[in-house]
Amino acid sequence: MTYARTEPTDQEPDIRARPPLVREFLLVAGLFLAYKLGRRAANGHVEEAFRNAGNVWDLERALRLPGEGAVQAVLLHSETLIHAANTYYAAVHFPATALFLAWLYWRRPLHYLWSRRILAVLTGAALVLHLLFPLAPPRMLPAAGMIDTGQVYEPTVYGATPATDTMANQFAAMPSLHVGWAVMVAVGLIVATRSRWRGLWLLHPAITLLVVVGTANHYWLDAIVVVALLAVALAALRLPRAARNVPAHLPWAGGGVSVPAYAVPGAGAGAGADVDVDVELSATAGTAAYVSETALPARAPADTALPVSAPADAVDTALPVPTPVGPGAVR
Repeated sequence: MTYARTEPTDQEPDIRARPPLVREFLLVAGLFLAYKLGRRAANGHVEEAFRNAGNVWDLERALRLPGEGAVQAVLLHSETLIHAANTYYAAVHFPATALFLAWLYWRRPLHYLWSRRILAVLTGAALVLHLLFPLAPPRMLPAAGMIDTGQVYEPTVYGATPATDTMANQFAAMPSLHVGWAVMVAVGLIVATRSRWRGLWLLHPAITLLVVVGTANHYWLDAIVVVALLAVALAALRLPRAARNVPAHLPWAGGGVSVPAYAVPGAGAGAGADVDVDVELSATAGTAAYVSETALPARAPADTALPVSAPADAVDTALPVPTPVGPGAVR
């Protein structure tokens, strides 16, 4: 008997959905550049940013949210820990999101298009909020009683003088795109994969939240608002139907079931010929439909001896003759 292998696959059902690489690179780079220029255009609202910071701080206390200083106090117990938090804030945000998009582009084109749209909408909404609601981060607010861990322990991505920083708008704390992008990375990978460990991707936004708060770069409300914006974007831009059933990587999907040719109608004319039948694997239920030879019609074994003196009609009844099927068949 020969066997047909059914190889496990984690490829997107339709690779043709993958857009041109150069076009996508230019598009993503253009969106990022537009966002950076937009943030810089929002500079100069120092007084308004500090006034809004005081209002946000008072609102958090009225809502009985935990103080951001409690998280920073935990990090300050170890210089290594606070240095690691600063590094995570400075070095993980953009590379993690870029790797996320690159992996989806190659392995899950339909998920990539969906995730790219979500991130673009989320970033655009955040830019509008930066322009309408400038906000000084907790490290600048005396009432918060927190220190700028980036300046004290390094590394930092901001200049020492916020009002004259030409590289970034330090008064754009609301909402936190660090948290928003991290949550989208986790959601996108959980939706696009079927690993039993995919829930661990939620550690990325959880760590990011503690880092942005503990380093005094964001308030709790910055994270709450960006998650609300992301929820709206996810509700408005649904995942394409063709991308919802991702093939599962089943470790036991190593081969097919071989079925004799006589058991399959129209399988072939050769006596004793074999035909390969693949096992249909269900990606959603994780089950396989097995074909059992015991459930197939029996035939006389090839080595069955017939009496020499047996009449011709005995031979005809010993080996069943398949009923002819077709337009010219005589019934």
